[in-house]
Amino acid sequence: MSVNLVDNFDINLLDNVVKTFFNSTNVNERSEANKVLMHFQQNPDSWKRVDSILDQSNFMQTKFIALQILESLIKTMWKVLPIEQRQGIRTFVVAQIIKVSSDDAAMEKNKTYLSKLNLVLVQILKQDWPANWPQFIPEIVQSSKSNLALCENNMVILKLLSEEIFDFSAEQMTQEKTKNLKNQMCGEFSEIFQLCFEILEKAAKPSLIKTTLETLLKFLNWIPLGYIFETNLITILIERFLGNELALFRNPTLKCLTEIGSLRVGAEYNERFVKLFIMVMEVIQKLIPVDQDLMSIYDNANDEDQEFIQNLALFLTTFLWSHLKAVEGMVPSIPAAGQCLNIAHIYLIRISQIKERELFKICIEYWAKMVQSLFEEIQAVPPADPLLNHNQANRITHQQLHRKHNYVAILSRLRVVMIERMVKPEEVLIVENDEGEIVREFIKESDTIVVYKSMKEILVYLTHLDTEDTERIMIDKLTLQMDEKEFTWERLNTLCWAIGSISGAMNEEVEKRFLVSVIKDLLGLCEVRRGKDNKAVVASNIMYVVGQYPRFLKAHWKFLKTVVNKLFEFMHESHEGVQDMACDTFIKIAQKCRRHFVMQQPNEVMPYIEEILQNIQTITNDLTPSQVHTFYEAVGHMISAQPTKIVQDRLIQKCMEIPNGFWDSQMQQARVNANVLEDSVNIKILGNIMKTNVSACSSIGSPFFIQIQRIYLDLLSLYKAVSGLISSSVASQGEVATKTPRVRGMRTIKKEILKLVEIYIQKAEDLPTVNANLIPPLLEAILLDYRQNVEDARDAEVLSVMATIFTRLEGLMSDKVAGVFDAVFECTLQMISRNFEDFPEHRVAFYKMLHALNGHCFNALLSLPPQPFKLYMDSIIWGIKHSMRDISDMGLQICSDMFDNFSKMPPVVSFKLQSQILMKMFKTVEDNLIEAKLYNPTQVTNPNLSNRDYLKEYVCGLLQNAFPHLTPNQILQFVTGLFELSKDYNAFKNHLRDFLISLKEFAGNDLMLDEREAEAKKLKEEQLKQALLIPGMVKPSER
Repeated sequence: MSVNLVDNFDINLLDNVVKTFFNSTNVNERSEANKVLMHFQQNPDSWKRVDSILDQSNFMQTKFIALQILESLIKTMWKVLPIEQRQGIRTFVVAQIIKVSSDDAAMEKNKTYLSKLNLVLVQILKQDWPANWPQFIPEIVQSSKSNLALCENNMVILKLLSEEIFDFSAEQMTQEKTKNLKNQMCGEFSEIFQLCFEILEKAAKPSLIKTTLETLLKFLNWIPLGYIFETNLITILIERFLGNELALFRNPTLKCLTEIGSLRVGAEYNERFVKLFIMVMEVIQKLIPVDQDLMSIYDNANDEDQEFIQNLALFLTTFLWSHLKAVEGMVPSIPAAGQCLNIAHIYLIRISQIKERELFKICIEYWAKMVQSLFEEIQAVPPADPLLNHNQANRITHQQLHRKHNYVAILSRLRVVMIERMVKPEEVLIVENDEGEIVREFIKESDTIVVYKSMKEILVYLTHLDTEDTERIMIDKLTLQMDEKEFTWERLNTLCWAIGSISGAMNEEVEKRFLVSVIKDLLGLCEVRRGKDNKAVVASNIMYVVGQYPRFLKAHWKFLKTVVNKLFEFMHESHEGVQDMACDTFIKIAQKCRRHFVMQQPNEVMPYIEEILQNIQTITNDLTPSQVHTFYEAVGHMISAQPTKIVQDRLIQKCMEIPNGFWDSQMQQARVNANVLEDSVNIKILGNIMKTNVSACSSIGSPFFIQIQRIYLDLLSLYKAVSGLISSSVASQGEVATKTPRVRGMRTIKKEILKLVEIYIQKAEDLPTVNANLIPPLLEAILLDYRQNVEDARDAEVLSVMATIFTRLEGLMSDKVAGVFDAVFECTLQMISRNFEDFPEHRVAFYKMLHALNGHCFNALLSLPPQPFKLYMDSIIWGIKHSMRDISDMGLQICSDMFDNFSKMPPVVSFKLQSQILMKMFKTVEDNLIEAKLYNPTQVTNPNLSNRDYLKEYVCGLLQNAFPHLTPNQILQFVTGLFELSKDYNAFKNHLRDFLISLKEFAGNDLMLDEREAEAKKLKEEQLKQALLIPGMVKPSER
């Protein structure tokens, strides 16, 4: 398709191109059509064809493209157009709107087109009103009285204008412009309000009324309060529309009342808000009687009625949160307020029972705030003096507790709802990792967990407000589960999750009685329920509940031991999920009660950890490898609590006995037969041994050195051997070898070795020993391997380990920085600098390493030769430009930290480095490599500034304030030079130095340091050259 619409414009041809783009099934045709359209749209004169297109085109999509062109012109070029052209465009757009919106049939037919025209008009208004279109409001109000269809569309335009000014302005207009438009809108609002009020009071056309209600909704959060409270607006909304037999009006009306109810103003309006609340509740009771089952109504309702229930929830929660205390305060003088308050909370209880997640979230947000306020009120009451029964303190207590007593029945019903609807405390995904292994992944911030946290808070507050009622409801519900008709997995799960959620909310004695009763009933339930599945569900819930009450377990050793032994039994249970739950509960208990396992308990022969370690093979023999790793991590938590080093070392050795046995066997086989690593079974065994070490090390921490020391040399030998095999596979099969199960398994071994070393170094306490004994052989094993491997076989974990080493060992690594840099830096940069997508893990780890170098080995960094240091600086600047947010943020942070480090150095040393950074930053802006704006558009006079112009203005202003004795022209010349010379370091540095010298703040000699050093080096080289001509003049060590 060779078409040029710019030079040879033809409406029919344009329509055909647009039709091809939208309708053709041929990919090449669509691509060519897109190129033609893009070329046409990007032409600076294409807007001049818009009127012809809108008048003559027969294809609606073509008109939309024309309106996009026009909208772009208005947003970017409007102010530079001659006034005649602007008025012409404005008149044309208004005429098009009137043409399409003058009767209902045309409006319905061209609904989408009219919406786009309205948006274009609003963009013109943002530019021209009020200065160049002062009569807009009177004109639109007057035209609304001539035609009902036109009036309806005018309401849409006013709604869009309000949204642009009051809702969306922060991102699109300067603060000053927004302020002016808001003032103008408020100043001329009386005419708009009069029009809206007249429509709501008298109009009969349903679509016009609905549109006016939707427009009014956008006004309510900013109009003066007099329009709301000093007129009959509220009465009209409630009496004419909320209870109207036409459901069409109910939702927009309730939204308007919600907006009014959200207003927080002076106490003088309290009575009016209370009367509004009473009027609304009276109508709601007629629409939905309070005793009806809202859950059934919602399930069988149409979309509009479901939306009404959601809007009712929003009205109740919004109004009550804003005015609850005002309503409570009016109860003595207006008794109906108390009745309506109770009814409103009953509605919320019933809405909370509806099984619709988003609706439930609306409700629990209010319930959380309400119960928290009741709890905090009680906490604020001073303790009563029992010797003074009639003192002031007791009167205050009675008065302040009165609010809680008003809601006893509601709070009791709320407890039932929260218990019955409790969600799962944590979510676990079963996923396949990069090495093809199936692993469990805990999700930390899913929607379910957010809801769980809110519900837990509500139940904790409810427990504090009435412990006895909470306990009674939970025990009664648990008793009901003994009845076969009442028992379901879902009911038992939600009940046990709720029981677990209130751990610590009761005092210790009450909690003890409660938990003993719960466990007793659950064990009884396990006995009476038939079927393996049922028993497994009950067993899982027993484990979950006991795992949530560490305080009770710590205080009752025998019970704790019984629980753990029961968990060990469940670890042999084959029912899906039971072993996972047993391991998860075991590690939670191990974390919370770790000391109790290493102590000598009364009437025990030995600390329980000894017994666990003796039976570790028996306990774990039915677990999957990932479950075994969880078990070892749990045991590690216990061992970490042992205070005596000799005993702790013995426990670690005993703990690692089984994996060390397999390890020794594998190492022995490898020494005899190098092909042992060709066997996939052996690869899997070694991978699991490493993961077991990682798990134990992560919880034991620094004392794990005794195990690291035992296997370290073999560990590094294995790393080298596996690397060699991977390289051989890649050499023989190509890079596809890295995707094969065998190579992926070997890479797992490498990664786990690196992870083990990293975790240990993170937790190590004796850093000099780590530096002396662990680092040299580690670097020798991993660095050369990393550099020589093909890109797909390089492990990002190497970079991550180096970042951790630099962070922890700091100055101890100074002599090794250059070697590390040489091995990993340039080859990684080549991998990640080709684009912004490949090797994402390497990117993140690489910048973590750069950050660690800058933060912890800065002096060593400065000692790098010029070329590597330049690479380091280039990497930071490239990181700042990165499309991945976390990497660009890290690049900026490194840059910021580097400036902080420079500021602590004398100017003599830091000038060269600072000038290099400045040059790169100015070059980045000069070359327009940063797409995002460097400034907030709302805080500058011209939101269309380029980054270059903004930075130029900003730096000029900064320097003018810092050095007021300089003329604006001097500063402008200097700043212009910073941009123009940013491609030539020597010229840039000299320009910067000349400016500093002119300020007389630094001595010129100091800034010539680079040149003087270079000159001295050159002289020394010439002297050495001359001396070498004379035999014996120069020592061998000096040559």
